[in-house]
Amino acid sequence: MKIRKATQKDMPFVLELIQELAAFEKEPEAVVVTVDDLIRDGFSDSPLFHCLVAEKENTIIGMALFYYRYSTWKGKTIHLEDLIVQANQRGTGAGFALYQAIIKQGKKDNVRRIEWNVLDWNTPAIAFYEKSGAKVLADWRVVHMDENGIERFLKEEY
Repeated sequence: MKIRKATQKDMPFVLELIQELAAFEKEPEAVVVTVDDLIRDGFSDSPLFHCLVAEKENTIIGMALFYYRYSTWKGKTIHLEDLIVQANQRGTGAGFALYQAIIKQGKKDNVRRIEWNVLDWNTPAIAFYEKSGAKVLADWRVVHMDENGIERFLKEEY
């Protein structure tokens, strides 16, 4: 198995992994991104994300998609959007290798924080993250506004 930077040709496989993760997280219908979106957004002159893939016997079995953010408190950070390994390849070390590669990337880039989200019911992942030295923050809540919320907000007067 090897970890490498994803290419445009990998994006159909990356999308399959994204869809697998959405099904695991009980929201299979939530994925609207397309292969064309991934290629446009990840491989332009100013890419919106970076992606690493785990490859075994010339087959992609996992991926980690991340991007850079800026914290007013910490400066440059990495946000790990998703890390997923095919269900039948879990336990092979691919997830750990991708996780390690993201942490090494953060060290190389001198970021002061790497952050990601984890669902509260995903106790095996939480236990792994805590064992690896990460802090799972219980007092912060993730907030997002979807397309419908954006439209509703812009139509209202505040």
